[in-house]
Amino acid sequence: MAASSATMFDLSLLSLSAPGWGGVMLGGFVRSLELAIGGYCLGIVLGIGGAFGKLYGGPILRDLLEVYTTLIRAVPELVLILLLYYAGTDAVNQLIGLFNYGPVDINGLVAGIFVIGVVQGAYSTEVLRGAIKAVPPGQIEAARAYGMPPFQVLRRVTLPAMLPYAIPGLSNLWLIATKDTALLAVVGFSELTLVTRQAAGSTKAYMMFFLAAGVLYLLLTLVSNVVIGIIERRARRGMADPV
Repeated sequence: MAASSATMFDLSLLSLSAPGWGGVMLGGFVRSLELAIGGYCLGIVLGIGGAFGKLYGGPILRDLLEVYTTLIRAVPELVLILLLYYAGTDAVNQLIGLFNYGPVDINGLVAGIFVIGVVQGAYSTEVLRGAIKAVPPGQIEAARAYGMPPFQVLRRVTLPAMLPYAIPGLSNLWLIATKDTALLAVVGFSELTLVTRQAAGSTKAYMMFFLAAGVLYLLLTLVSNVVIGIIERRARRGMADPV
């Protein structure tokens, strides 16, 4: 029993060089970060387009965006990841086949970023739509009265004014994106959760390796909270504190 406990918490197994798994876990952590950052950025781009489309687009565009956000938010994320990862890859290859090109092996990182980005985009759309609607309409009307063209109103008034309202929701979506990367383990992408499971299965030190993975996720969350706090304070400069 003592030998088994010693194996479960043999810290040498976390060393960066073989036979330790520390280097492998850090590599998986870096890939998780790449997935989270890429998917989050893609989600914000989709969210900006979706928010403005819902607010200012035509009826057909608004209906399509409503279907997109409703479906994505209604279906469990694990099901969406499986559907988008496999069905999306197959759809791309079928589209390429229409132009008489053979199937391509889509990079797992690119596919993962696309999957997380599509999921994030639906939530970002609603967060940004709400933030835009929170901007006092008098500010936009004043900018138009000064003769600013629409793009300049967007760049110099709407986006800066909506940022303080959007940051809390976008911050939460970033933390969700970091956790969603773990779901890609089910499709075989070598992010932190998958390599942790491989390390634990090889050494039988399940407790130690999953605790180590939890610590890495916790550190990421703590650092993210510090950075988010700095961004939020900077965005709210000059604004009255809420009562």
